[in-house]
Amino acid sequence: MGKGVENSEKNVVLAPCLVILGTGSEVGKSMVTAALCRIFSDLGIRVAPFKAQNMSNNSFVTLEGGEIGRAQAVQAQCARLEPRMDMNPLLLKPQGQNRSQVVLHGKVAGEASSSEFRTNRDATFAKTQESLARLRNEFELVVIEGAGSCVEVNLRDFDLANFRTALSCSAPVIIVADISKGGVFAQILGTLDLLTHAERALVKGFVINRFRGDVSLFKTGIDFIEEKSGLPVLGVVPYFDNINVEQEDGVSLENLTDHGETVKKDKINIAVLRLPHISNFTDFQPLARDASVNLSYLSRPCSLEGIDLLIIPGSKNTRGDLAWMGETGWDMRVAQYADKGGRIAGICGGFQMLGKSADDPHGVEGTPGFSFGLGLLNLRTVFDKEKKLARVEAKTAQGGHKLVGYEIHMGVTDGEIFAPFATVLGADGREHPDGAVSEDGKIWGTYIHGLFDEPGFRAAMLRSLNPDLADKSGAVDADGPAYREAEYDKLAAFFSRHLDVEKILRIIGMKKT
Repeated sequence: MGKGVENSEKNVVLAPCLVILGTGSEVGKSMVTAALCRIFSDLGIRVAPFKAQNMSNNSFVTLEGGEIGRAQAVQAQCARLEPRMDMNPLLLKPQGQNRSQVVLHGKVAGEASSSEFRTNRDATFAKTQESLARLRNEFELVVIEGAGSCVEVNLRDFDLANFRTALSCSAPVIIVADISKGGVFAQILGTLDLLTHAERALVKGFVINRFRGDVSLFKTGIDFIEEKSGLPVLGVVPYFDNINVEQEDGVSLENLTDHGETVKKDKINIAVLRLPHISNFTDFQPLARDASVNLSYLSRPCSLEGIDLLIIPGSKNTRGDLAWMGETGWDMRVAQYADKGGRIAGICGGFQMLGKSADDPHGVEGTPGFSFGLGLLNLRTVFDKEKKLARVEAKTAQGGHKLVGYEIHMGVTDGEIFAPFATVLGADGREHPDGAVSEDGKIWGTYIHGLFDEPGFRAAMLRSLNPDLADKSGAVDADGPAYREAEYDKLAAFFSRHLDVEKILRIIGMKKT
């Protein structure tokens, strides 16, 4: 295997690392890292992903009861591992007003503005290094993903996830650029030009992502980059849209919002309200890939006529998003839709919004205060200082469909419940109710994320909306975990065809087994 680095204090050889950085945000670092994790795992290498600092409201609950970014959970699954806290030791969850909830080693460590967070950067970096050391002690290789652009010169002193991490472990760096954005030569050569001598010495090559057209016509471009930089282009990866792997970045969601037809006659039309502080929108990817469903994300107020189901998703700031709904008029449109018999589902924060009120006496989401909810369920939520993080198994109250998912929320919801949505089996072996369903069954809410991954529940829900269309869908019966594994294999096979894997292994100091 690869040449490790000896930890002199403990006389332990630490695994080598490979660092994947980017010329900018949303250039494909997460996907490249995920693909490499599956490729290396296929080669028999015990590999783990790592991202020192992530900023996202799409998160995942580990079996340890910790919270990490969704992308690192996907990368762990690509490496055939159970996701764990050390893979993303620092998670910042934006909640508005230039403040973020700080999740350190899987647990809430408070909230901070950008300036406040920077004052503790050295101590925080040390905590991320503890996680990286644990992974390097246990695995044969760690693939590290950076964050955003790796050369934001005004932020260099505050950076935790890019070259500071790479320098800490003297790891080779591969820089990813997105040619679909244009200016790929400036992206790559400009990035190199802004690096310090020590940073530049770590860079070993480039991956050009999302190429469209005949790659043979880009040979002169590759030659130019290699001549000017003195470094190899390790792959030109074509654009693809036929491999379904979860993406956590909000930029991907922006590309889906307020685009396309919200109503199609031959589809089950499901709309997700695109809240300003939307979280865990990966919940809805199983619906997006279902052949019978037309899934839309709506931000601008519009008619809901023809919508079979309106979903109010999770939120990092329930009261803030309720205020936005009032300011934009969405609250009135939702009420009118409900009055006309429309079907509405609320997930986590969306479930809280369906109730009569949301009370935040401790300022958990920002300024302490009280907000009126949509009033569609006779429930009230009070925010607590303790965040609930749990992987759950449950069954729906109606139909007894199995659910396997997770809870991640700061709030307790109770009131007059006509019927619970599901029964959850707790860690103590006892059952407790989750969520609520209206008397007519058309409005329901739950704290369980990931419920649409379960094919039995998804199929039953779609049949309740339109039995004729739902039964025509082959994708409805696909098994969630098996489907994901197949997509991870497709991702690895695709990237293997377009990356020089042997050269990358030599850069790390490894050989094929």
